[in-house]
Amino acid sequence: MSETSAEDRIWTVPNLLSFLRLLGVPVFLWLVLGPKADGWAIAVLMVAGFTDWLDGKIARAFNQTSRLGRVIDPAADKLYVFATILALLLRDVIPWWLVAVIIGREIFVACFIPVLRKHGYKALQVHFLGKAAMFNLMYAFPLLFLASHTGWYAEIARIVGWAFALWGTGLYWWAGLLYVVQVRQLVNAAKKE
Repeated sequence: MSETSAEDRIWTVPNLLSFLRLLGVPVFLWLVLGPKADGWAIAVLMVAGFTDWLDGKIARAFNQTSRLGRVIDPAADKLYVFATILALLLRDVIPWWLVAVIIGREIFVACFIPVLRKHGYKALQVHFLGKAAMFNLMYAFPLLFLASHTGWYAEIARIVGWAFALWGTGLYWWAGLLYVVQVRQLVNAAKKE
């Protein structure tokens, strides 16, 4: 199989895991906002976090990386983050300022996409810091959700959840700033040609 055809593959295990994660987004929202089946909603978030880690491992270990995977994996991550912060905000689990900081980072980075496109670039590779930020946020939200309940675990979940949330948000902004630096470097290199 040629390298080009390997990049064009659609039916791979990592892509299937990413598709399943995408399907879980509306299920999660319905569980949280509809019947308020919080235990199941937390389980969906935990499965999403695990499959996010697993699809990357499988893709690299079995040479199943693809163009589609590089699009749907981060798309699934972002949809989960947005769905989760929306649901948790509506349920008064997280404060509005955390939502504003996370969405503000997305708007900030999105402002540089037209600059990339103007110079002929489609998208940049996801940086390790971005992956680490997403990892932290994917663990923070279920823990903060658990912390909103009563039980022996609530205080522990609150402390650990906020640690993951603050660290993840900081890394998310750091990755966004690195993205802008990369865009600037590419634009400067293109101007020199």
